[in-house]
Amino acid sequence: MRKTLFAIVSLFCLEAAVSPPAHAIGCLSGGAAGALAGHMAGHGILGAIGGCIAGHQWHKHQVNKQDLQNTQQYDASRKAANPEYKSPWQ
Repeated sequence: MRKTLFAIVSLFCLEAAVSPPAHAIGCLSGGAAGALAGHMAGHGILGAIGGCIAGHQWHKHQVNKQDLQNTQQYDASRKAANPEYKSPWQ
């Protein structure tokens, strides 16, 4: 049992050392909120995992929305400077 546990922990440590850093924005705050809600319902771990996933997806949604707004602002400023400008994104 100890050898199996040691092997699993070693693999996780090796994987963490080799893999690039994770982008955990949204996951930490979502995980904390999910853990609190899950704790109240008696499922703290499941709540934290679900909150992490939901928080990460919400952050990606916000970033995509901001990127779209930046693209539209860029296109508007280019069209103001050059009326014949055609957007490469359309």
